[in-house]
Amino acid sequence: MPTTVTYKTEDEVRDEAKITLGFNEKEENVRQGTGQITTFNQLGFKGVSDKPDGWYLPDDKTAVAIILETKSEQEDIALKKWEEELAKNVNIVLEQYKKVVGILYNGQDIRVFKNNVETMAARLLQYKSYYLAMFNQDTIDKQRIYLLTKRINNCLHTEFGIKNLYHRMIFTACALVGCRYGAILVKGMDFTLMKNSILNTLSKSLEKSRQQNLKLDILIEVYAEIKMNNTTNQEAIDNFIDWVLEISDCVNSDFWNGEDVMGIFFNEFNRYKKKSESGQVFTPDHITSFMYRLLHVNQNDFVLDAACGSGAFLVKSMCNMMKEAGGVNTSKAKEIKTGQLFGIEFDREIFALACANMLIHKDGKTNLEQLDSRTQEACDWIKNKPITKVLMNPPFERKYGCLTIVDNVLKNVAEHTECAFILPDKKMEKDNGKKLLKHSTLKKIIKLPEKLFLGVTASIFIFEAGVPQDNKEIFACYIEDDGLETVKNQGRQDVKDRWTDIENEWVDIIEKQTGHDTIQWIKPAEHLSYQMPEKPFEIYEEDFYKAIMDYELFKRGIDVMELSDNLMKKALYSSDISKADGGVKIILKDGSENGHS
Repeated sequence: MPTTVTYKTEDEVRDEAKITLGFNEKEENVRQGTGQITTFNQLGFKGVSDKPDGWYLPDDKTAVAIILETKSEQEDIALKKWEEELAKNVNIVLEQYKKVVGILYNGQDIRVFKNNVETMAARLLQYKSYYLAMFNQDTIDKQRIYLLTKRINNCLHTEFGIKNLYHRMIFTACALVGCRYGAILVKGMDFTLMKNSILNTLSKSLEKSRQQNLKLDILIEVYAEIKMNNTTNQEAIDNFIDWVLEISDCVNSDFWNGEDVMGIFFNEFNRYKKKSESGQVFTPDHITSFMYRLLHVNQNDFVLDAACGSGAFLVKSMCNMMKEAGGVNTSKAKEIKTGQLFGIEFDREIFALACANMLIHKDGKTNLEQLDSRTQEACDWIKNKPITKVLMNPPFERKYGCLTIVDNVLKNVAEHTECAFILPDKKMEKDNGKKLLKHSTLKKIIKLPEKLFLGVTASIFIFEAGVPQDNKEIFACYIEDDGLETVKNQGRQDVKDRWTDIENEWVDIIEKQTGHDTIQWIKPAEHLSYQMPEKPFEIYEEDFYKAIMDYELFKRGIDVMELSDNLMKKALYSSDISKADGGVKIILKDGSENGHS
């Protein structure tokens, strides 16, 4: 007997949309609702008898308006006629409003337009605030963020006398959290009032989260412990407040991209100290983005960083996953922030910094733990999480348990989980990395540019957990240049915007495993690192004569260094030297000449 398919009618779709959008709510200074009996004339557009399916019309005509057009589930909203019907109603509203979001919806599919220009949006209908925020997007002035961060660092260091770099970072990050959650920061307030305003707001913002994770109190404790040498310079206090408020405006922008503000902020601070006492080497932002793409992380993944530092991989993942879900105002975005990002950090102050970073972005901090990833406790914590992807840059040194951490992660995530680690080039070979291959497969080694980390060369090692290597060959390649350039007093930056194209090219090469002359296939029994090609051996005629001369002098018992020294002294101090014929003429006292060009 054939199955009968039932479709929602247009009325049913409209009623459903009214609840989802919140058009049924009472809101001051706004006319909103749905139906097919209300005309535009009744809504304030004189003489217009057309009837919208749904409307959100603020009294403030500079604010964003929303017009809804609904169809039954049977209708294909990709058809041009339905787009034109929505556009007609949007154009009516555009006579009074400058910003109008048009929504075309059939209960299953959705199309969204900003002033009649179709735009990328969440695939499910969202609450109205999501669509109202669409006109808030703007670009971020990255150079301005670099400058502000530099000024804040210098101010805290020289004017406030905070000598500890991480205390400067935590103090500023907590001020940004305070701004995020409504702390009162105004020029003219004294230092004690400013610090207490931030502290009180910080404490209130953590109340609910503390019920899930008591270790979040560490952030408040570390902030309260920060000491200043000078708190009376009112100009410095006012400057700090101004600069923090300006950065906060950028953080709160819907345009943030994981690196636009806080990535720049942390990278700029970290230039002043490449390594912490716990062995961390902080990951440049463009590499976090690159690794996210290499592992094909998506909005449904559960991401772990078991040495999370300030949280760069987690924030990058949060940003990209929410963007894929349709933006920061979607219901999926809330799920991502509260339940799909997991981090472990051992160092108490760095843990506090990671908490602050996640708080700045509104959530995610309840899934951070202050643990030692070398311990069984951390292994048990990881094992109980639904991890699907791992992105990490563990501490490089053996004394901090680099490969022990990698081993613990690979053993305690689910079988077939993809895990990417940044490690020193030769770490796997020097520290018996072959033991990892007994339970996991090293699939790819991507050697990174040698200028990336100060004093150490590193590669990305991509593993498949829970599947032994069994002599499977390893794909390897070398990204010699990332396009970044050193800017005086500002570190390495993508000043010519080259990285995007470079990243796209390398993602394609690594995906296809072909297309570049640096590609190698490594036998795990022979090597566990990218093999730099040896420079070709070259010998010149003068090298041949020098070898013969050195041999003859050796046979005669003549000291080469002494002879060379005597000859140089005789040439310089017992002769006449002059320019001649484009070269130098040396006339010895015995009258002989020696020409040197």
